[in-house]
Amino acid sequence: MSEIKNYTINMGPQHPAAHGVLRLILEMDGEVVERADPHVGLLHRGTEKLAETKPYNQSIGYMDRLDYVSMMCNEHGYVLAIEKLLGIQAPERALYIRTMFDEITRILNHLMWIGAHGLDIGAMTVFLYAFREREDLMDCYEAVSGARMHATYYRPGGVYRDLPQQMPKFTPNRWVDEAEVKRRNANREGSLLDFIEDFTDRFPALVDEYETLLTDNRIWKQRTVGIGVVSPERAKNLGFTGPMLRGSGVAWDLRKKQPYAAYSKVDFDIPVGSNGDCYDRYLVRVEEMRQSNRIIRQCIEWLRANPGPVMIEDHKIAPPKRADMKDDMEALIHHFKLFTEGYCAPPGEVYAAVEAPKGEFGCYIISDGANKPYRLKVRAPGFAHLAAMDEMAKGHMLADVVAIIGTMDIVFGEIDR
Repeated sequence: MSEIKNYTINMGPQHPAAHGVLRLILEMDGEVVERADPHVGLLHRGTEKLAETKPYNQSIGYMDRLDYVSMMCNEHGYVLAIEKLLGIQAPERALYIRTMFDEITRILNHLMWIGAHGLDIGAMTVFLYAFREREDLMDCYEAVSGARMHATYYRPGGVYRDLPQQMPKFTPNRWVDEAEVKRRNANREGSLLDFIEDFTDRFPALVDEYETLLTDNRIWKQRTVGIGVVSPERAKNLGFTGPMLRGSGVAWDLRKKQPYAAYSKVDFDIPVGSNGDCYDRYLVRVEEMRQSNRIIRQCIEWLRANPGPVMIEDHKIAPPKRADMKDDMEALIHHFKLFTEGYCAPPGEVYAAVEAPKGEFGCYIISDGANKPYRLKVRAPGFAHLAAMDEMAKGHMLADVVAIIGTMDIVFGEIDR
């Protein structure tokens, strides 16, 4: 019988289960991982340094492109830091809109995660189910911002515009007849809020479908139970946040512990795990989708009852209305100057963080009084999680490395930056 041999294996950076351009150097004893060394930097674009060369308002779109499945939550962290620096507060309606879209973004992120994670470890069907729901939420993004992904909808002082009173509709074409178009447009006859409310009515039953496919599935449990276990103390020491920390049993959530936007005014629970393994982190994220749905419904109710401004009236920061720009040359010049030169923030330093879908996303800005940051540092949740790769994978089989990468829910845009 041949002896077990030691190997050094290069996994990635083209491996589909690496969730981006991750290169893992795996030292193997047969099929057992002795050491896992993550090599990052292959997607490095110098985001923070680019932001230091541009006016504050021109870098909001860069935040969308860090974690490109949690777009508006990234914007929120950056915009909050600018607002803190300027000493301004968005109108209450804008705070509720931000809260609602943060939770829509959380569901978008977790749907992508459950689909991709399932695909990675052999549960193919759930990917198709998850993308069915993502399409509806992408339409919500498009309705408010004009873009399905990189929205740049949050602005210092509020949001780009109020919620539209009608949804875009499908039209007949050579492949889709009028009867099918009428069926597809059935929930698009009203406003965006009506469309989102219809989604929240349907969504709990759809989450039940995902759970039917996975939660008690014997193969799913074999691939996730007892894999990548992290104790509560170790999770805190490693700098875990979000579902990675809550999956280990630590009930830490910035929406509750350091409330921002309208989170202090909505009711929701913080799901926590008990074993700190891949399966617990799965259960936490599934329950988070249900809680996000609950928050969105409360925001819809408040937004229906409370019309009002969605941007502050300070015209040093807020652009003029588009209707004014069509009639008034001064308004047009004002708009041009604001978007090309921006505004000067007072000297100082601030840190603002949000509970993004993957964990704590924060922005640390040092201002020297100019119209652009003197220094910007982004605190991306995925970086700390990936740093624990060696510890989580040691002693597991090669196939478990894929499950551990999946449970981290990493996106390399924010890790490499």
